[in-house]
Amino acid sequence: MLGAIIGDIYGSYYEYHPVKSKKFEQFPEGSKFTDDTVLTVAIADSILHKIPYEESFYKWAERYPDRGYGQQFFQWLVSKDKKPYNSLGNGAAMRISAIANWYGTLDKVLEEVNISSSITHNHPEGIKGAQAVASAIYLMKCGCCKKDIKIHIEKNFKYDLSRKLDDIRPTYVSSMKAPDSVPEAIICFLEADNFEDALRNAVSLGGDADTQACISGAIAEATWGIPTQLKKKAMTYIPEDMKEIIDEFYNPMIID
Repeated sequence: MLGAIIGDIYGSYYEYHPVKSKKFEQFPEGSKFTDDTVLTVAIADSILHKIPYEESFYKWAERYPDRGYGQQFFQWLVSKDKKPYNSLGNGAAMRISAIANWYGTLDKVLEEVNISSSITHNHPEGIKGAQAVASAIYLMKCGCCKKDIKIHIEKNFKYDLSRKLDDIRPTYVSSMKAPDSVPEAIICFLEADNFEDALRNAVSLGGDADTQACISGAIAEATWGIPTQLKKKAMTYIPEDMKEIIDEFYNPMIID
């Protein structure tokens, strides 16, 4: 979960100042947590305190209303009858890392991801993207290797993960649609050598940098953990109420 949050902050500046290189400043002025972090924390809060996902989304978005929510999600927040809006965006994929880290079987992870995603992103591609990311996190946490992850996701989610970032980057166009951004974020992890390298890969695409770094960072955390200095720096951006949820989630982690 924390890997996703760090990735979000790491990429936040570059969502609006895109780069096509891995050489860029770490945490430049203007870096911040976005809706990716808010909703990641909301799901963790939901798991910890048995709050319905929908209620927790509303609770945390109301606390932090100016964090870059998509137009459809914002309209969902203010509507009286909160119906899903058939989104195929990457908004479900960005927020599910706590689920992948909490539950003890892949079937349970996929079930909960489907439930949490379908509240808003009930388009098959939106759910598919979230389940693909959750599968990668869960399987890496269980000790699988990158090759196994690649095979599993290609087989079960039909994403082409054989492409290379050097081939994708030059012509890649920013997209918030899951089919156009989730596979690329997973490739950013697959080509990485360490946690920060996964974030740099994601930002270097010049796309939806905060969300793609969020996704890549979530998988990378399950693989390498998080460097202490990166964690310390990122936590300076996080308010106390979020820190409380993060601390409770990790200390201790109880598998349900």
